[in-house]
Amino acid sequence: MADLVVVAFDRPDMADQVLHQLTAMSKEQLIELEDACVVIRPPEGEIQLKQMVPLTKMGALSGGSSGALWGALVGLLFLNPLAGAVVGGGIGAATGALAGQLSDYGIDDDFIRRLGSTIKPDSSALFLLIRKVTGDKVLQRLREQGVHGHVLQTSLSNEQEAALKKALSDASTEQAASGAATAI
Repeated sequence: MADLVVVAFDRPDMADQVLHQLTAMSKEQLIELEDACVVIRPPEGEIQLKQMVPLTKMGALSGGSSGALWGALVGLLFLNPLAGAVVGGGIGAATGALAGQLSDYGIDDDFIRRLGSTIKPDSSALFLLIRKVTGDKVLQRLREQGVHGHVLQTSLSNEQEAALKKALSDASTEQAASGAATAI
């Protein structure tokens, strides 16, 4: 079962940066993400969503390839497999894109929009659906990289949520201390 973690950041570009760091950590098998979404709330206007899994594109690709295969097979019956593949691929891509657009994978989009609209203007939030994580190593890396955020919501246990909050607040405390030291 996957765990949901939602963290808000004070800068509009920070959620993207953290997702990039987590993606790099996933290549080292430290974290396995099922889904992720970056929400950016500009100073004015509507919130912007950046989904990790582009469902429309995935649907078009899978629909196009299966449509081309079926079109070629039907085209063989009429002795024109190339035309069948082209027509079948086009129809498959269109229906696959429509199916991808209508399906909702991972984190519910309405939930993302509702919670994303509560963050302050000129900030961002990162919605993560985590399948597997080596928590101590991931939190240590985020702390070392100075990631500071506010936990909005999780499905973690109380102990895990407390560790996450501590890691995110430790980073801000270290940044404030180093900023004060350089100011002196």
